[in-house]
Amino acid sequence: MRSRVRVADGRHLMVERQGDPQGRPVFLLHGTPGSRLGPAPRGMVLYQRKTQLIAYDRPGYGGSDRLAGRRVVDVVEDVRAIADAFGIDRFAVVGRSGGAPHALACAAMMPDRVTRTAALVSLAPWDAAELDWFDGMAASNVLAYSTAASDPDGLAASFISRSAEIRQDPVRLLDDLRRELTDSDRTVVNDAGIRSLLLANYREGLRTSAYGWIDDAIAFAQPWGFDLADITGPVMLWHGEKDVFSPVGHSRWLAGRIPGATAVLEPAAAHFDALSVLPEVLNWLLDYGPAPVG
Repeated sequence: MRSRVRVADGRHLMVERQGDPQGRPVFLLHGTPGSRLGPAPRGMVLYQRKTQLIAYDRPGYGGSDRLAGRRVVDVVEDVRAIADAFGIDRFAVVGRSGGAPHALACAAMMPDRVTRTAALVSLAPWDAAELDWFDGMAASNVLAYSTAASDPDGLAASFISRSAEIRQDPVRLLDDLRRELTDSDRTVVNDAGIRSLLLANYREGLRTSAYGWIDDAIAFAQPWGFDLADITGPVMLWHGEKDVFSPVGHSRWLAGRIPGATAVLEPAAAHFDALSVLPEVLNWLLDYGPAPVG
């Protein structure tokens, strides 16, 4: 079911609900770039778990209005508005890649509403003390985040041009990434089903503009606007140790700063392997089983 939700400042967000409409709610926060149409557990999996999965386009992506200058913490008001619109009081949150810091923001700022949180292949805060932020990171992401911090207008110009090319041919984004994919990531991306979902995801995310992508990158390259120490609920950090897009050192750093967090580090996995672990993560979020074994 697709809906448009109006938030307090007048913006509209495009929201997609899948699975059991009476099931236990889980917010799925998409990656960067991405959209509400990103890879997710199949409908049968959701119904078996009596789960309602809620995904939405972050501001500037797909069908959601832009919020210029947004920070990571600004996700909280959007998720709260969506939950209120659907009459949902308590819910779990999972974020993958660019969605993971946003999931952590929800955990920190809505402890009375978020039951459990999973952050898959997350970045750490830009101002993370005692972390070499770029260690192990692919050259393309080093360039993007460095430019986001030092020359946001230059980043915007670059992403606007690149997004126009991707809108014409979404395969181009995967082809651009291919040079930096690990063997593990290449296996995931070459799967016909996953590839089709990723292409639909990128096509929708960049359909109206590049600003969701631009604003994500800039938000990650500045303080997030909340304190990780304020997270009190259960948190699982999942990361593939071969990840070159969000290096595993970021989750190791987060694990040392989030009280009681469970870190699951998978030695043979990389960035896109986070897609295949989502059903197991869903079990943990709904308290049906233990965290996946790393």
